[in-house]
Amino acid sequence: MRVLVVEDDASLALFLQKGLTLEGHEVDWVGDGETALVRAEAYQPDLIVLDLSLPKKDGTEVLAEMRGRSDGAAVLVLTGRSHVDDRVKCLNLGADDCLLKPFSFHELTARCRALLRRREQFADPVLRHGDVELNRMERKVSRSGRAVELTVKEFSLLEFLLQRRGRCCTRSELLREVWQMSPDAGTNVVDVYVNYLRRKLGAAAEDGDGYAVIETVRGEGYRMGGAAKMAPRAGEYRAEAMVAGA
Repeated sequence: MRVLVVEDDASLALFLQKGLTLEGHEVDWVGDGETALVRAEAYQPDLIVLDLSLPKKDGTEVLAEMRGRSDGAAVLVLTGRSHVDDRVKCLNLGADDCLLKPFSFHELTARCRALLRRREQFADPVLRHGDVELNRMERKVSRSGRAVELTVKEFSLLEFLLQRRGRCCTRSELLREVWQMSPDAGTNVVDVYVNYLRRKLGAAAEDGDGYAVIETVRGEGYRMGGAAKMAPRAGEYRAEAMVAGA
């Protein structure tokens, strides 16, 4: 999961960041309520671990604003406020769970996993971007209503990009999450498979000219894009991966 920790106690926040990273999650941290709102919109986390006693904007205000703009992240509230009314208020505002301080890290990670399972259970199995549609349950992809046949790895790459549509996915992130490879691996496999996807999605476009549904962010990586025209370079799709069995 992508986890955003919102905690003004730096030592506790770093402990959570390190522990959740070791659990296999990608973790970011902010220390006040106002920054939390900005970062949550830009980072698009799967889970927000939210303290209530925050500078600049209280955690309950942060929670209310997030839910007011239909933020889809699961929220686990951490609080030292022991009164039951405080926890009830958080749940009524849209928190998915509450955990009292002091807490066991093992309990926190167990609750994180439970929230992820619950989130996936009720998530829409169909991801869409423009005229591209991916059905995770049926393992099918279409564009403009036309079926697009993808390999397992091509499907996983497109799924990852669609889940994070609206933001850039770096090559290092794609290597780590889609290929389970070291971000430092000396390979062009990401670029090769993006070109494979562009070719196949382009062939299914209504006008057949293959506009850049996957945009290149120069020096960074890729993101799901708009209808900018793409002019394929000669030999662009004949590139070969530099790793065996990719």
